[in-house]
Formats: sequence, C-alpha cells, structure tokens
Amino acid sequence: MLTNTLKQSSLDACNDFLLEALLTGRLHDPFAYLGIHKAPNNYRTRVFQPYVRSVWIKTTHGFEQMVRTHTEGVFEWCGNAQPPMPILFRFEVENQVTKAVHVYEAFDPYSFSLQMTDHDLYLFNEGKLRQAYRMLGAQRVNNTGIDGVRFSVWAPNAERVSVVGDFNHWDGRVHPMAVHHASGVWELFMPQLPPGSLYKFEIRNRQSGAVCLKTDPYATRYELRPQTAALTPVNGAYRWRDSTWMENRANWDWLHAPLNILEIHAGSWKRHPGGRFYTYRELAQYLLPYVQEMGYTHIELMPISEHPLDESWGYQTTGYFAATSRYGSPEDFKYFVDACHQANIGVILDWVPGHFPQDAFALARFDGTALYEHEDPRLGFHQDWGTCIFNYGRNEVKSFLLSSAHYWLSEFHLDGLRVDAVASMLYLDYSRNEGEWLPNQFGGRENLEAIDFLRELNIMVHEEFPGALTLAEESTSWPAVSRPTYVGGLGFSMKWNMGWMHDTLLYMQQDPIHRRFHHEQLTFSQLYAYTENFVLPFSHDEVVHGKGSLLARMPGDYWQKFANLRLLFVYQMTCPGKKLNFMGNEFAQEREWNISQELDWRLLESGSHAGMQAVLRDLNHLYRDTTALHQLDFAAAGFSWIDCHDADQSIISYLRKSNDGQFVVVILNFTPVPRENYRIGVPVEGIYQEIFNSDSVYYGGSNLGNAGRISASHEPWMGLSHSMVITLPPLAGVIFSLRDG
Repeated sequence: MLTNTLKQSSLDACNDFLLEALLTGRLHDPFAYLGIHKAPNNYRTRVFQPYVRSVWIKTTHGFEQMVRTHTEGVFEWCGNAQPPMPILFRFEVENQVTKAVHVYEAFDPYSFSLQMTDHDLYLFNEGKLRQAYRMLGAQRVNNTGIDGVRFSVWAPNAERVSVVGDFNHWDGRVHPMAVHHASGVWELFMPQLPPGSLYKFEIRNRQSGAVCLKTDPYATRYELRPQTAALTPVNGAYRWRDSTWMENRANWDWLHAPLNILEIHAGSWKRHPGGRFYTYRELAQYLLPYVQEMGYTHIELMPISEHPLDESWGYQTTGYFAATSRYGSPEDFKYFVDACHQANIGVILDWVPGHFPQDAFALARFDGTALYEHEDPRLGFHQDWGTCIFNYGRNEVKSFLLSSAHYWLSEFHLDGLRVDAVASMLYLDYSRNEGEWLPNQFGGRENLEAIDFLRELNIMVHEEFPGALTLAEESTSWPAVSRPTYVGGLGFSMKWNMGWMHDTLLYMQQDPIHRRFHHEQLTFSQLYAYTENFVLPFSHDEVVHGKGSLLARMPGDYWQKFANLRLLFVYQMTCPGKKLNFMGNEFAQEREWNISQELDWRLLESGSHAGMQAVLRDLNHLYRDTTALHQLDFAAAGFSWIDCHDADQSIISYLRKSNDGQFVVVILNFTPVPRENYRIGVPVEGIYQEIFNSDSVYYGGSNLGNAGRISASHEPWMGLSHSMVITLPPLAGVIFSLRDG
C-alpha cells in the first residue's frame, strides 16, 4: 500500500513538473503529458485548449465532458475503457464580444503516432537525402485514415518547438512538437488542417531560453510580402503537358547545340498600368511570343525563390523551396514553365546557395544557434552583402541545399540552374583582408566543404535530370569548373566567361581612335577560350550600380553609340561560346535597369532602337540556324583567326567552322572609318554571300556593304589559299558564307 502511495506521489510530482513546463512553454516531450495515457486501473486523457470554454471527448459511450483541471485551459478525462482512436474532441467556444457559442469537433494530434522513418532521418543527418522536401516542412498526409498536415523541422538545439498559426491563436504552448532525439528533427501531425493555413514554428533554445518565431525553411508557399508566414500545401497535382520537350531534352546534345539565353527579371520586364506585376500566367501569355520571335532558345529567370525585399533582386532568398507569391502560386509557375516547353523554350533558374539574409524570421540562427551558418563570422558572414554563409560541412545543410536544387528541377521541370556567386563559395578569403578569414585544415584558402558540395550538386543534376544544365557564375581562374568531377573538375555544364565580358566592354568603351592600343583585349580570350565550356554574358550586373546601360557605355555621338552596340552584338554572337543577354539589351535600353519599373518599351517607337532589336533578332536566328556558329563553341577546331594583328586599323577577322566543313567568315571593323578594297583571306574559292551586315539601313546603319556577294580569287592572303576584296563598313561587322553550287 505504501509502495502504491509512493508511486502515485512520484507520478503526481512528474505531472506537476510537466504541467508547469507546458504552461511556461518549455514542454520538451508533449506526448509524455498530453494525449492518452494508461494508468494501472484506468485511462487518462489530457488536452490543452486555453481558448475554449468546454471540451467533450468521444468515448465508447458517446461524448463525455472533460474536467477543467487548470484555469489556463487544461482538461482531463478518466475512464475504465480506452476511447476510440484517434481521439475525437468536441470544443465549445464563446465569442467574447457577442457571447455566441460555437461548437466544433477535432481529432487530438497527440493520439497519432509519429510517421518519419529512421531511414529518412539517417539519410538527412548524413547529407544524403536529396528529396528532404518530401519529408520536412508541411506535408499533406493520411495518418491512420485521417487526412491532415504533418509538420516537421530540424532544430537540434531547441528545448521546445511548436507549430503555431491562426488555428491555435499563434500560441506556442498549444501544439508543441515531438523530437526524434538523435536527429534533431521535430514532428507533429495536425489532423484535418485546411489547405492554405498560415503557420510558423516557435522555437525555444535549450541553452538561453530565448524564443524565436521562424518561418518554415522547407515551405513550398508563403504569404505575400511583407508578411512572412508559410502556408500549408493545397490539394491536387498539376497536369504537365510537356512530355515531348522532356523526352527530347533527355537526349539533347547541349555541347553542340545552340544556347542563347535571355535573362529576365519577372517583376520589371513589363508591368501593368499602375505598376502591378505581371503574373506567371501573364508572362506566359506575353513574354513567350516575344522570346520566340526574337529567336532565343532559353529564358533565365533571376531568382524567383521567395524573398522579402524587392530591391535584393531575389538574391536574398528566404524560401528555398517556394516560387515567390509576388507573381502567383506554385501552380501558376508550373503553368509558365509548361507553356515555355510547349513553345520550345527552355527555362533556367538563377539559384543562390552561396549565402542567405539575416532576417530574424528565416534561416539565420534558426534554433537560437548558428545552425545553417557558421558561428565564427570569419567563416559565416559575407561582408560584401551583409549575409550569412552556409556551413557546407554540416550534413543537414547539404541535404537542405541538394534538396532545394532537386525540388526546382523535379517539381517545376526546370532545364537548369545558374549557380550564383560560385567564387564566393570556393575561397575562404573571398573579399576578405588578412586576419579576416580562417584557413582550411591544410592551411589553404580553398573552401573544401563547398567544393565537395558543388561536386555533389553537379553529379546529382546530371545523373537524375538528363539534359538539365548547371551554369557557374565564377569570376576567377579556378581550373576545370566545367569539367567532369571524375577528372577533378567541379562538374558544372558551363561557366560564365567573366574575363571575356570585362575585356570586351573595356575595349568597347575606348574611343575608337585609342582602340589600336587595346587590341589584345579582343584577342586575348582565345588563349583560354577552350579551357572551359564558356557562356558569353552581358547580364544584369553590367547595367546597374552606376555602370550605365550598354548603349550608354558606348563612345561617340548618337549614331556611333548605336553602331558600336550593333558591332558588339555581332562580336558576341559570332565568338565561340554560348550566349546570354539581359532583357533590354536587345533594343538598346538607354537608362540603367531599375527594378521598380518596367523596361522602356516606348523606345521601340524610335528607328534606332527598333533597328537594334532587329539586329539581335536576326543575329539570334542566324546563330541558331547556322551550324558553324554553334556546333563547336567549346572546341578549338570551331575557330581560327584570319587576321588578329590588324591593330592599326582595329579590325579582326576569323572563321567559325562546323564538323562537316561548313564555315562562315566574320570581319569586324572597330573604327568609324570605312575600309574600301579590304582584302581578306578565305580557305576556298567560290562565291561568298554577305549573309549579315550590321551597317544595313534596316538596322539604322549607313548601308555600306558588298551588294550581297563577292567572288574569291586564287590570290593567297593571310596564310589562306584564296582571298577576296570587300568593303568594310564603319563600326560594323559583316558575315560571309560560301554559296552552294
């Protein structure tokens, strides 16, 4: 008898401790106190509902009223028979203003078992779970016959984690989650929670006791900024209609195919009167016909992953699994990608695994500690951007980032990822002075964990998504960025050629009279052009931060500025390498890009701007349709100089070639001086057709040219067996092709 009394006393003390923890928001193991518990002689059920007046529990005898055992809202029931499982409650709520009483029924979350498997948790903790978005976050699931939402979140340094939302008055005491101890992952099933319910996680740190309110890192949708709550998933699946595209992409020989990318910022390409954004579906309606007409093969979207600040351009990501709600729902974005594919246009996403913002509601110090980032700011803080740097050596962070990449490619059928700021990931001393960084374990400046992550990323993409591309924005001379991992490379499909871009723009900004002294800026890139699979970019970075638009950076008077820009695009589109241009480049946007307004489409009412647009349209189609201009972009066999030494006249000329022996002749005059009777070497005799001339009156030029075609003579020139004499227009490029027959 004394033993039973002691046991009961001990049990009561334990319950008092758990009750105190519940009421103070410190309950670590909610299943130890809430839900149903079997005692020696009966069953006891507890529920914490501080916002209801009365509670009934469904038993084998029907609904029975529970006893309020604490004024804060703890209700208990005792009975000899176990209630039907899962336990069903009936709640009575009184409106504090009208005093009207509302009654509703709901299942007890603490009568459902945990669902997450040890295998998934093991893979997550090992950094090998590439589809963590199917495990963590908010998942619509069925648990013992009841539909609902399973919430789960990684917070290993938390004493208590709760899911909060409108459904519990954002009170972290009401729905504390259970932890899978070894993994640091917390879980709770919320039965019958409606789709689109707002929620966050309330986290109490075990060391400091500090409480933070965090949005779900794995959420697939968020409310519209500036609000930051996540939304539970909606029912239904999108029905894709792009099977033909996806099948063709799997067999796509991207190394030898044309790739011409238009970089788009979805919120400032065009806007409605009054400034309203185009939605994803409206972009599909209006952008795609334009892209088709202009001859681009792909669209690259600046980051559309959720972000709080418009002015960050999307590079301060807070939702790594969510298409921003600015432009619509995830289903709307799927519609956009689907429409692109049906129009034979690929879609590449600008993806940001290099850093994340310090916003208190998001990833930074997620469970009260530096969880996703490094604690030491010499490793974990990016000085240039005021952002946190991912801890790539932490397995769960690796699972997070790999899963994000997998999610976009899998769920949205995207055709590639442009990986932002790769250089900042590779170097521990990136943009840091001596003493501001920590060396790796071997004393070097290389971020070994980031290198391993990037290799795993590229292996995953190329193994699981045939034909999908990874493009690195990497601005240093790091070797083998776009070479396979099995030969020691990073494994990217391609790399942006930042050196070519910088040299080219520096050259073009020179007054033509001085260009003769900078000739090597045009020719130097051929010394390294085939060390990587290069993309030649004129991206958004070149038309912001006081740099001016491309047109504004061209020297000379009004006519010469346009002529120089036309010439620049001829050079870009005929150089070895795939192509990328930022929106507005194609019609000579005059001002810098401004994220807060649409492009200046009214400029197309001017003949000069319309002519520039025609230049890009015709060059795009010429590049795509001419095998010699794209098949051997990454091989030295696809290019040979005719003359790279004519610095005095600032002229370069070269051949672009294909595997079957086809070729085109490209001659570029970087001065405003027309060159009459200019002899150029060619490899074979015959009639050469002038297939492009940027000085055409159709483009706004002076219409100086070669009347369509030129006959090559047997006179050797420039090391070639034949030659022809041409008229080379001022500040212009001309392209010739050997006529058949």
